[in-house]
Amino acid sequence: MVDNLKIMLAQLNPTVGAVAANSDLARTAHAEAAAAGADLLVFTELFISGYPPEDLVLKPAFVDACQEAVKNLAELTGNGSPAMLITSPWAEDGKLYNAAILLEDGKVDAVRFKYDLPNYGVFDEKRVFDPGPAPGPINFRGIRIGVPICEDIWTEETCETLEETGAELLIVPNGSPFERDKQDVRLNLVVARVTETNLPMIYVNQVGGQDELVFDGASFVLNADRSLACQMPEFEEAMLLTEWTRGPDGWVCAGADTARQLLGYEEIWHACVLGTRDYVRKNRFESVVLGLSGGIDSAVVAAMAVDALGPDKVHCVMLPYEYTSSDSLEDAEACAKALGVRYDVVPISEPVAGFLNSLGPMFEGTTEGVTEENIQSRTRGAILMAISNKFGSMVLTTGNKSEMSVGYATLYGDMNGGFNPIKDVYKSDVYALASWRNQSDGTGLEGPARRVIPERIISKAPSAELRPDQTDQDSLPEYDVLDDILDGLVESETSLADLVAKGHDPAVVERIQHLLYIAEYKRRQAAPGVKITRRAFGKERRYPITNGFRDKA
Repeated sequence: MVDNLKIMLAQLNPTVGAVAANSDLARTAHAEAAAAGADLLVFTELFISGYPPEDLVLKPAFVDACQEAVKNLAELTGNGSPAMLITSPWAEDGKLYNAAILLEDGKVDAVRFKYDLPNYGVFDEKRVFDPGPAPGPINFRGIRIGVPICEDIWTEETCETLEETGAELLIVPNGSPFERDKQDVRLNLVVARVTETNLPMIYVNQVGGQDELVFDGASFVLNADRSLACQMPEFEEAMLLTEWTRGPDGWVCAGADTARQLLGYEEIWHACVLGTRDYVRKNRFESVVLGLSGGIDSAVVAAMAVDALGPDKVHCVMLPYEYTSSDSLEDAEACAKALGVRYDVVPISEPVAGFLNSLGPMFEGTTEGVTEENIQSRTRGAILMAISNKFGSMVLTTGNKSEMSVGYATLYGDMNGGFNPIKDVYKSDVYALASWRNQSDGTGLEGPARRVIPERIISKAPSAELRPDQTDQDSLPEYDVLDDILDGLVESETSLADLVAKGHDPAVVERIQHLLYIAEYKRRQAAPGVKITRRAFGKERRYPITNGFRDKA
């Protein structure tokens, strides 16, 4: 009977659909595990396909490629090499499963299927996968290992079944996306499962960006006494060798590395940076371009882009019009200089005049207003897209969640772009992130340390500068009020009556609800962006565009 075990955890960054590249990552990890003397190498959920593969797994040729890759990887495990617990879509008997596969002695030794398929929030696995039967333990060198997969540990049933059928140790491959304060939720969840089963648990989680999701890694191990044996870093690829000993009370993991946990705005910043970096690079762009207005949103996005890609990959463009203040011109230039990026100024007066002249006969006799303001924004959007087309840089758009909630954005104007790092960040948090970044020493980031955003950008009143002396508060409540209302309406589905009971003005609450609902059509056409909150717009919060319902305060 084996009484000592070395398990290597692979917290890596696969790419959805890149079967060959993901297989190469697995091969490299296996070589490292072998050099470290590991007995078993463990990967995250659906590693071979990348997670989440969505409808890609409905393509039989893709599933065949994944299964063939797994079988080829099995060849690495002969002649005393480490075994692998790899993960992949798996077709069997006319059904398609989310599977964990044990590779040992040069062959597929055991297969287990995900039992509890999530179908809420950003997850819709029931759309593409069949649920497996309740899994029993895998026999690995005389050790009975339970392998619940991600959602399987979010309820009691699967882990209890594994414990009742003789599991000695639980290993959980995860594709658990980041959201604010989620690490504590995960830890408390694992504590509950460990307490119920009295079994130690290895929680290994994917890292990297995939479309609007970011996976933060932060893999960890809890012993049966609920002590934290090790904690891997957040937002970084890492490999960790864990050493296990069988004692009179079962398996115990010796203490290993414990990475510092990121907190608050530091965690959110790193999530936005990683999501931006992976979206740009995995979609084969080399650089980005964005409009730098001298305002807080574009300054924060520029800083995130530099932290993600480096200053040489970021191009900032100021697009002034007659309403652009001298402060904005100075602040944009100062921000670009602090970040070390290329900075150009492209005035928009002539193209705006061209549009207005062309439309003049049709608009004659009408009152000038938001239409003419939006022409400015759409001109800027067209220029940024032209720069993108000419030089091959992805356009980053810069609207925050507060603005996107109430439609304070111009479709085909400032909403133009391929990705939005702060799409799911409320305006109040944008300010807090800017202040945090100005205090950061830049550890783990590509940009310079501290003071990358001029203080006046943070302190001045926000304005779209589409008319003289305009401020955001001409049209919207103060952002602390707006964001509190939106937090209730969007994140919690709070009734208007309850929001009024909190002290909000009934007329303001009803107006914000109305703006939120009528802006749905804009949000459907918005660029993707990093999920930060509990209910991001898009796949997570799915409201109808045509919607006649209104709550009453």
